[in-house]
Amino acid sequence: MKKIFLLLTLVSVVIFTSCTKEETIVEENFFLAQTFEVNNTTFNFDPVDQIYFSDRFSYPFEVFESDAVLAYRFEGVDEDGFDVWTQLPQNFFLGNGDVIQYIHLQTLVDVQVLIDGNYDPNALPLEFTDNVSFRFVVVPSEFADANLTMDQAIERFNLDF
Repeated sequence: MKKIFLLLTLVSVVIFTSCTKEETIVEENFFLAQTFEVNNTTFNFDPVDQIYFSDRFSYPFEVFESDAVLAYRFEGVDEDGFDVWTQLPQNFFLGNGDVIQYIHLQTLVDVQVLIDGNYDPNALPLEFTDNVSFRFVVVPSEFADANLTMDQAIERFNLDF
């Protein structure tokens, strides 16, 4: 009996000491959004389309088709000395009843800002068209590869409405 117990103890020690813990290292694809600013932009006017437009601003870094581009217009500096930015689209209701809206158009290689709306281009104050600064934030993202119908998504994610 002693020999069997000794044999079982020896086998147990060998089994438990031969086990090793595997460490799994997960590599994260962690990307930060990238930002660039364009200062003192002056808009051009297209008399045919009756619209103001900025130059096209090329990205100073690589951008992918799936990335999202956010645009902001510089409003000024607050009482504490911090820059104030407003996200586009942004509307302005002018005193004469005109309405303008800053919007942005983006492609894979550049971004552009337009002034759209219902306004008299000859009466638009220069503060809206001259020396305007913008900030563009490119947020990395990937296209989803799931081609689910709404019913499949509800079932797969156990959604209850």
